[in-house]
Formats: sequence, structure tokens, C-alpha cells
Amino acid sequence: MAETIGQRELRNDNAEIMRRVERGESFTVTRNGKPIADVVPHQADRRRTRLTIRQLQAAFRQLPPVDTELWRKEREADDEVFGADVPVDPWERRAPAS
Repeated sequence: MAETIGQRELRNDNAEIMRRVERGESFTVTRNGKPIADVVPHQADRRRTRLTIRQLQAAFRQLPPVDTELWRKEREADDEVFGADVPVDPWERRAPAS
């Protein structure tokens, strides 16, 4: 878990914090109590491997089938707790209230 430090602490103790990051520690930097940045160890091998469509299809075939009846029941139960999902079109023109 990242340790939380203030921007001033990062500025004043930069060398020590960088040594700790080099040893594998992570920090969340805050300004006025609000998180603004993460200081984490560098990872040189973070390149993403792009999969081909064939590889993606093969991966999806490994997934279990969707139980549509269970999915529908779970949605209905959620709607009872949270209310129905009613999508709203932000671009829809509405008649002015009278």
C-alpha cells in the first residue's frame, strides 16, 4: 500500500523518498489533503502485448457461458434495491415546463 505524503514533504525530502522508491516503496502525493500524484518504482517492461482477433476469440471461447436467466433475476433484484435503470439522452429536446 502506498504511503501518503504531502507535496511539501516530497519537495523537502526528495532524495530520501527517491531512495525508498528505488527500494520498491510507493507514495501518494497530496496537495491540501487531496491526492494529486503517485510516485511508484519504474517498470521498464510495461509494454502491452496486443492480441490478434484470433487470440481474443480463443480467449473468449474459454469463458463459461452466460446464464441469462440468472443475469435477468440479478438485474431485477438490483432494480428493487436501486431502482430501474432509465437511460437519459442528454441531447434530447424537452418541452419547457409550463
